[in-house]
Amino acid sequence: MNRMSELLERDGVRGHLHRPAGDASAGLVLTHGAGSDCDTKLLRAVTEGFVERGVVVLRFDLPFRLRRASGPPHPSKAAEDREGIAAAVSVMRELVPVPVWAGGHSYGGRQASMLASERPGLVDALLLLSYPLHPPAKPEKLRTEHLPGLHTPAVVVHGSKDPFATPDEMRSALALIPASTTLVELEGARHDLAPDRFPVVERAVAAMLDLR
Repeated sequence: MNRMSELLERDGVRGHLHRPAGDASAGLVLTHGAGSDCDTKLLRAVTEGFVERGVVVLRFDLPFRLRRASGPPHPSKAAEDREGIAAAVSVMRELVPVPVWAGGHSYGGRQASMLASERPGLVDALLLLSYPLHPPAKPEKLRTEHLPGLHTPAVVVHGSKDPFATPDEMRSALALIPASTTLVELEGARHDLAPDRFPVVERAVAAMLDLR
């Protein structure tokens, strides 16, 4: 991991702040899915890729993970997790005078997108890694209610073998979003995106930088 990093605990936010060697071009707050924390292989790899391209990254734990070290989030507490993302965005806005992006893997990305729909203008762009469009084997239970109200540009990175959505299902969902969207498809990748096997980092970073 990049040598210019530090532990951060501030305003209820706990995570790792990573700074590039030179001037920052953007700030990214990046969080995890329902079954993990901010120290996953995917988030560490994505963080490194963005820092190398001049982006300040705050890799942080959601409130449900701050409350306990393991176990999934409870649906009744999802609003608190969105508030945790908003707090991380606020911290990043205080640290950098450049555009601020929010992103996350699976549940974390979904909550970031819901937050952006609820608060237009809070962030300048979204990075959604393996958006969980529906539970595996339950395509009728789509998580798309907020998408028509999403006016924040988004990059969605999706594996073709992700059981949470087929590529066609994902394209149909993204068509509901009035803002500009970029779908990065990784042939053969599953929900974890396996950054050691697929070019998730390179393609995610390139797609986000192309939004500017």
